[in-house]
Amino acid sequence: MFTHIKDGKLAMVDISEKDDQLRKAIASGNIRLKRSTMDAIKEGSVEKGNVLECARLAAVMAVKNTPGMIPLCHQIPITGIDIDFKMIEDIIEVTVSVDSVGKTGVEMDALCGASVALLTVWDMVKSAEKDESGNYPETRISEIKVVEKVKI
Repeated sequence: MFTHIKDGKLAMVDISEKDDQLRKAIASGNIRLKRSTMDAIKEGSVEKGNVLECARLAAVMAVKNTPGMIPLCHQIPITGIDIDFKMIEDIIEVTVSVDSVGKTGVEMDALCGASVALLTVWDMVKSAEKDESGNYPETRISEIKVVEKVKI
């Protein structure tokens, strides 16, 4: 039985009978960049500005706006967001942790935050990542996943 179809029409799952609970989800992903781009990020010499701080803000905005991007995702109260970046050789890894007290989980919110953070990194450094033809042969976003989901 489909959970998002009611009377033959697409519908949001009714969660009104569920109890509020503390919920947390952690999502992560990474982007592979040229070494020269990684150096520019570390040195703070990227033309568009501070790459990781811009990506951090983009992640917060994405978490807060998840229901506007994913049609059947519930609007839930976000009580906390934490974004962490790790730079390892030619990889930037982002981890987004989202907390809520509500009736449904926050994994989609955490996944949106991680995805948009990585897309923002790409946007901030795309001029450095392009090859002669204007393409991005080395740049890759990958490994976007839910690391953990809990309710207490």
